[in-house]
Amino acid sequence: MVGKTAIDVKREVEATLIPSGSKVTLQPGSQVFVTQALGDSYTVYINGNLVRVAGKDGDALGLVVLETPDINLMSGSIEEKTWAQLKTCFDPEIPVNIVDLGLVYDCQIIPLGKDTSIQIKMTLTAVGCGMGPVLVAEVEEKIRRIQGVTNVKVELVFDPPWDRNKMSDEAKLQLGLM
Repeated sequence: MVGKTAIDVKREVEATLIPSGSKVTLQPGSQVFVTQALGDSYTVYINGNLVRVAGKDGDALGLVVLETPDINLMSGSIEEKTWAQLKTCFDPEIPVNIVDLGLVYDCQIIPLGKDTSIQIKMTLTAVGCGMGPVLVAEVEEKIRRIQGVTNVKVELVFDPPWDRNKMSDEAKLQLGLM
């Protein structure tokens, strides 16, 4: 349920404050409003703040537990799996994944014998957006789940600056920009 209905937190649950990335604990009985349920997380509004709750803790909100399928069960190359993982990362304030938003500028897959290194350059929709460290950490964590990947480097860049022309047509349609 996304929207105007308050939901009572059912149990203590860790959340990430947006945009600072600081960890906070939501207490049982607190009232939240779900603003987004995408990828493997919920974004909720509580006491004037947005926080991100891991999808695995959906039960703490009385909602469905959101889980991302094991990427290693997917067929395909490491590059295909990398892009699939990137599409599970969402800006908590915009209901579009970071790939379709045009935030991923470069993704290099570097074979190292039996291992693989992945180097990603990405940006944010605004230079002053405080979500950078949170999104970078999420991207790194999800890419590290891919079997055979031993090194992940995500670099946040602001040149060239992001603009909405970098968005996919699907993202523009979803946000009502087409």
